[in-house]
Amino acid sequence: MRTLVSILAVALEVTMILVIVGLTTGITNDNGKRIVGVGGDLLLQAPNSSMILSFSSASMPVAIGQKIAKEVPGVKAVTPVVLQTSSEGGVETIWGIDPQSFQAVGGPLVFQKGGLFGNSDEIVVDDIWAESNKAAIGQQVELLGQKFKVAGIVEHGRGARVYASLPAMQEMMGAANKAAIFFIKANRPEDIESVKAGILAMLPEHKVTLSRDLMSLMSTDKIPGLDAFIRSVVFIAVCVGVLVIFLSMYTTITERTREIGILRSLGASKSFVVWLIFEESLVLCVLGVGVGWIGSKLIVALLHSIFPTLQILMTPEWIVRASIYAVLSGVIGSFYPSLKAAAQDPIEALAYE
Repeated sequence: MRTLVSILAVALEVTMILVIVGLTTGITNDNGKRIVGVGGDLLLQAPNSSMILSFSSASMPVAIGQKIAKEVPGVKAVTPVVLQTSSEGGVETIWGIDPQSFQAVGGPLVFQKGGLFGNSDEIVVDDIWAESNKAAIGQQVELLGQKFKVAGIVEHGRGARVYASLPAMQEMMGAANKAAIFFIKANRPEDIESVKAGILAMLPEHKVTLSRDLMSLMSTDKIPGLDAFIRSVVFIAVCVGVLVIFLSMYTTITERTREIGILRSLGASKSFVVWLIFEESLVLCVLGVGVGWIGSKLIVALLHSIFPTLQILMTPEWIVRASIYAVLSGVIGSFYPSLKAAAQDPIEALAYE
């Protein structure tokens, strides 16, 4: 039973690392891909705004986009977007867009069914959202505490999973004629840098990001606070593994005092006894890694069945890291118990009851 609990504790350590890191990595990676999928060459945000777009408030006047389109050379199109997070049926960010300028920036939306919204109470959703929510054309769905009718279903991978009318979203948020972000399309790829310089000259305090740089900026180590969160999770998980292995090995040595005495009396060296303890802890950790990896896959499958739009990315890098952390926790946890076992006097150990 002690061995089983030790294996499960190491498995919990591995599962905690893989699932939580997989969640954060998957969500940021998916958001980055979908933002790049909009088709804009540049992204304009308000000063001190977050790279996590769902945290962006609608604080910039829509007139800024119109001014950029008219006064910055090399600009082909500009589209304003407002964002609002909904928690109905899972967390999802709804984008309020102007269809004409949005498609001017990235090309036409590819509809599988239906078409664009014609009224403020209509929305367009992507195929993944529609499948996960069993949504069909003309169906009523509740978002942000209001009823909307599904007007169209588009291919996924371009911005949001749910689109609403820009004026409707602005009215709901109390942000008339305001935008959270602007997507900007340059006339030619060689104009992108000059367009960025022109925007910064006009709006020096604002944040301008090139789409080609967005994926690297959306990594977990570049988003403030997220890297610290992951490090904290890993530290807690390793501590759990260390403490459980320590307790298991310490108890094992207490119960096997006579056996250790017999080994020492037969000529076993201290290093031999130390290595025996290390071997057992390493076997427990290896088995725990295997169980943890299987458990992680089962949890990911369960989460996908409940939240189909949720993206979880378990990379080979983090699988290796989690395995190394688990083995290290076994080595650290068994260090003192192994020294204690080796230091036992053979005569006293043989007489132990």
